[in-house]
Amino acid sequence: MLLEKLSNAHGPSGFEGEVRNIIKEQIKEFKGDISIDRMGNIIVHKKGNGKKVLVEAHMDEVGFIITGYNEDGTLKFTSLGNINAKVPPAKPVLIGEHRVNGVIGLKPIHLQSKKERQEALHYDDYCIDIGADSKEQAKKYVDLGDYALFTTQFDLFGDGLIKGKAFDDRMGCYLLVEALKEEYDCDLYGVFNVQEETGERGAYVSSYKINPDIGIALEGTVCADIPNIPEHLKATKLGEGPAISIMDKSSLFTTTIKEDIAKIGLDNNIQFQYRKAVAGGNDAGAIHMSSYGSKVATISIPCRYIHSSVSVASLEDIENGKKLLVKYLKTL
Repeated sequence: MLLEKLSNAHGPSGFEGEVRNIIKEQIKEFKGDISIDRMGNIIVHKKGNGKKVLVEAHMDEVGFIITGYNEDGTLKFTSLGNINAKVPPAKPVLIGEHRVNGVIGLKPIHLQSKKERQEALHYDDYCIDIGADSKEQAKKYVDLGDYALFTTQFDLFGDGLIKGKAFDDRMGCYLLVEALKEEYDCDLYGVFNVQEETGERGAYVSSYKINPDIGIALEGTVCADIPNIPEHLKATKLGEGPAISIMDKSSLFTTTIKEDIAKIGLDNNIQFQYRKAVAGGNDAGAIHMSSYGSKVATISIPCRYIHSSVSVASLEDIENGKKLLVKYLKTL
């Protein structure tokens, strides 16, 4: 299953090679020109006579990066992308290309003072334990600048659900690969970007080069349909379809495109929802402002527990996201 391969692959920001190779293998027989730019973005151009349309997903995921060694052989690290500092403690990780096993350590609660228990956690409070007993031994296995990722493996979950890591944005990568199997009248660029989680860097480069009329970002997005969350903070809900964004911190999405995508859903009985939160951002912000600017929209797959060690998503939402995207592109 392609989505399983993509989810299990290692590809934090700046280290997207493994994911890139999976996608290259999937698209090598597709019609169109395929190239890789200096940043490492994959660009698939399916020439047409209509509007110039860029549909993109980002290959990178959030993770960690090794920044130093402690005298006892444990490692210093920080986030690579936006991972809340409450997430890492006691999680197993794999470090670098050699998949060195590690565990993120934190001072046991039994030894914490009352003040420490009440204070917020920071990355300085943690270490990664790889079983080394000295700084010199740790250096034999791990280099400064190596990445670390959660060990979560993809699996079926509950009734029609899946769980795994990196659903942001291997969901989008999967949708884009599937969409590129079809033929369209528009002048279509399918782009798999790098380094979204560290500032949409790949998207600025690719969209500036392409200068599209329309840009569509495909994302895994926040879903908070769980207990103790106020209704107004439940940005999306699992099982209610792909989400069409209204705005976020980097984009005010083009009203006419939002309406056109929604009409496709209504006319074809494809379940969808609107993303009710305005927090966060994605590559649409870079596309929006690159070169002469572009009209933009985002189609997202709701994912519970996003930017953590594991996310949960609905297979039905993914299938409806694919239908909505393909049918919209065929109208251009």
